Amino acid sequence: LRYVFEGNDGFAVFPTFPILWGGRGVPLDPTLIPPSPGPLNIDAERYLEMIKPLPIAGEVSVQSRFIAAHPRGKGNGFLESESEVKDADGDVCVRMVNGSFRRGINELGDIEPFEGVGTTFSEKISVPESEPDVTVSAMIADNQAHIYRLSGDYNPLHIDPDAARFGGFDEPILHGLCTFGHSAQLLLQALCNGEMSRFKKIKVRFSAPVFLNDTLSVRAWHDTPGRVIFECRVNDKVVVSNAYFEYQPE
Repeated sequence: LRYVFEGNDGFAVFPTFPILWGGRGVPLDPTLIPPSPGPLNIDAERYLEMIKPLPIAGEVSVQSRFIAAHPRGKGNGFLESESEVKDADGDVCVRMVNGSFRRGINELGDIEPFEGVGTTFSEKISVPESEPDVTVSAMIADNQAHIYRLSGDYNPLHIDPDAARFGGFDEPILHGLCTFGHSAQLLLQALCNGEMSRFKKIKVRFSAPVFLNDTLSVRAWHDTPGRVIFECRVNDKVVVSNAYFEYQPE
């Protein structure tokens, strides 16, 4: 209850709460890569580091900067930005890096070729072939995308069947950031007994869509003290890859 009920004695902000603010206000030159309509713009990678717990009242500010743009495949663009969330005292609470795919202007894959700029934050992280040290899972409810969009993520790709088909999917897909939140919650509970003060960092790459009624399985391997590398699967398909989670050991 501490993360959803303001009357709870331990009321706190869940560490990944600010992920939706990633990239907010970033100054992006539209002549570099033209903006895509919502269904053609999808999350690719996310990184979040908690430096200081977010306040439970008052205001915060978000400052973002553009860091890279690269061509990815035919007619696609990959954009990366960095954001910092600061409290009223100007202290940085959260640092985030997000990467997104621009997959077209009017239809899939019609972005003109362009020269890449900046240095990518993306990295390759492979999981071991051994059995995972931790396995946890969650059922994605049939109304999960409908609820999650109330956070302010109104991309029609996640609710409108026509928009989903325009984006190249047979049906609406779950928000990548909702998958991100499930991953963090499952790992925080499994490794830190749900204690947010032990959370440090999480980084993911969205490899395949998650749909409503899917069961999301998180498989994690201890890498170094206070760090696991992990992947998420739906059945045998990897939906989150190149991922790690860092925390304060007991």
